[in-house]
Amino acid sequence: MIDKRSLRKHIRELKRQFTDDQLVEMSRPIVSQLLAHPAVIKAETILMYYSLPDEVFTHEAVHLLCENGKTVLLPRVIDGENMEIRIYSKPADLAPGHYGIMEPTGALFTNYAAIDVAVIPGMAFDAQGHRLGRGKGYYDRFLPKATRAYKIGVCFDFQKQETIPTDAYDITMDCVI
Repeated sequence: MIDKRSLRKHIRELKRQFTDDQLVEMSRPIVSQLLAHPAVIKAETILMYYSLPDEVFTHEAVHLLCENGKTVLLPRVIDGENMEIRIYSKPADLAPGHYGIMEPTGALFTNYAAIDVAVIPGMAFDAQGHRLGRGKGYYDRFLPKATRAYKIGVCFDFQKQETIPTDAYDITMDCVI
């Protein structure tokens, strides 16, 4: 089996085959499926992510969910190991943060048990819901706090692998789109 580092490198090479615009276009059916998911439809509080150029494009979905009355939460990196969750209500709530990621500046959110759905990016996923992140462990450390969140991994088809190398601390998704 391929190791995590080699798999990340392989996925980065695959991503480089596409322009940012192509990835945005490829994101549309994934995001449509995400927004139509029953867990997302019935959720009141959703942890999203504000995508990087090489991730499934979520900017429009973040705004749409907010406009539809959902409480939308976004992660903000606070140091080399941890992230905090902040409430998103409008585009002005975003500012450049760590790693060049647009991060929320809204109110701090700490009622993690209220998170109904967590939408999680990844470098790769497998059919069992295993996720390979970027290697910093932010989501693996945070997700156990969101005790009742339904975890949805989102990725491009080329990121879906037969198996993902896992460790005991890796958090499994409930579904992958």
